[in-house]
Amino acid sequence: MLPLQYIREASDRIADALDKRGLDARPILSKILQLDEERRDLQTRLDQTLAEANRKSREIGVLFKTGKGAEAQSLKEESSRLKEDSRELQERLNEAAEALQESLYLLPNVPHPSVRPGQDEADNEVVFEKGAIPELGENALPHWELARKFDLIDFELGVKVTGAGFPVYKGKGARLQRALISYFLDLNTEAGYQEVQVPHLVNEASGYGTGQLPDKEGQMYHIGEDNLYLIPTAEVPITNIFRDVILEKGNLPVKYTAYSPCFRREAGSYGAHVRGLNRLHQFDKVEIVRVEEPENSYAALDGMVIHVRGILDSLELPYRILRLCGGDLGFTAALTYDFEIYSTAQQRWLEVSSVSNFEAFQANRLKLRYRQGAEKPQLAHTLNGSALALPRILAGILENYQDSDGIRVPEVLIPYTGFDRIS
Repeated sequence: MLPLQYIREASDRIADALDKRGLDARPILSKILQLDEERRDLQTRLDQTLAEANRKSREIGVLFKTGKGAEAQSLKEESSRLKEDSRELQERLNEAAEALQESLYLLPNVPHPSVRPGQDEADNEVVFEKGAIPELGENALPHWELARKFDLIDFELGVKVTGAGFPVYKGKGARLQRALISYFLDLNTEAGYQEVQVPHLVNEASGYGTGQLPDKEGQMYHIGEDNLYLIPTAEVPITNIFRDVILEKGNLPVKYTAYSPCFRREAGSYGAHVRGLNRLHQFDKVEIVRVEEPENSYAALDGMVIHVRGILDSLELPYRILRLCGGDLGFTAALTYDFEIYSTAQQRWLEVSSVSNFEAFQANRLKLRYRQGAEKPQLAHTLNGSALALPRILAGILENYQDSDGIRVPEVLIPYTGFDRIS
C-alpha cells in the first residue's frame, strides 16, 4: 500500500508511473485524495466537538458547586447535544476512514524506473540467457508422457482423489520431488537464509498484509467457516511474521527460507499450455524472503537474482531471465525478474521463479518498521523469490535429461535421490 503522505505529495508522479502498468490511476488517486480530505475534516470537527463537550462538562461541575443549578442544567443539555453530535461524527469518520482504506488497497505499487511500459508478457525484456538447448531424438516425450511411462506421477489418480491440478507423485517421482526440496533448502541455508516452517493457512489480516487481499483475481482458496485462506506461496506467512513489528537496524537484513505446498485456484486456466505440471492448483515451492533497509534493497535484489541463477546453473538447465514490463508486473511489486527454463520437448519457456522487490508497499500494510536506538521508526523494504518452484523444474529435468534409455538425474541431486537414472 502506498503511504498516504506520498500520495498527497506526488499524486501526479504516481499516476505517470502507473501508466507503465497500462493503468489510468488518476480517478482512484482523485478519490483517495477526496476521501482523505473528508476524513481529515471530520476528524477536525470531531476533535473540536469533543473539546467543547469536555469544556462544558467542567463548567457544569463548577456551576453545581456554586449553586447555579439552572445554568448547570442548561449547559448539561448542550453537552448532551454535543455528545450526540460527536457520536454521529465518529460514525461518519469511521465510514470515511474505511472507504479510504479500501481505496488505498486497490492502488498497485509504483514500478521502479527501470521497468519498461508494456501490456503483457510479450513486452517483457530478456536480460540474461544461459545454457545450450539439448538436441533430443525424434522419440522425445513431454513430461506428462514420461511421467506415465515411468510411473512417476499419476494425474488421473489426483483427479479421482481431489480434481484436476492435484497430481499424485509416486516412487522415484516422489523421491525426486523430495530431493529437490531438500537441495533447494540446503543451498538457501548455506547462503545465510534461516529455515522456518510456517502454517499453510493464514488469516485475513495476513492476506491483506502482503497484498493477496482483496483477492482481485479470485485465486485464493477460502475456508469460509473459519475465514482462513490456503497460502498461494510461503511468502505470505513468512512476511507476516513481521506484521506490527519494529526491528532494530542492527538486526537487518532478515533472511528466511521455507518449503511449503502452495494453493492457487488458477481460475480460467485451460488448454494444452497447462497440461501436466505446467499449471497446478497445488504445488510445492521453496521460497526466500528478505527484510532490508531501503538503501540496501536493490543490492539485495541483485544478490537474490545471482543466488537463483546459481541454483539453475547447478541443475544445468537452459534458462533465461526477464525483467517484467509494467503490464506484467505483480500488484505489489516495484521490480520483478522472472526466471524461465526451456522445455525442449514442449519447445517453450516455462517460468520457474519470480524474484521481486516490493520496496515499502507490503511494509506499509504490515506496519513493518525498523529503527536505530531512539530514532523514529521508518518503513522497511521487503523482497521475496522462488528458489525454486518445483513443478516446472521437475518437468524441465524429465524432458531435458531424457535419453533413449530413460531419464538421467542431475549430478547435484544424486546424493539426495540415491539413484542416478530413471528407467
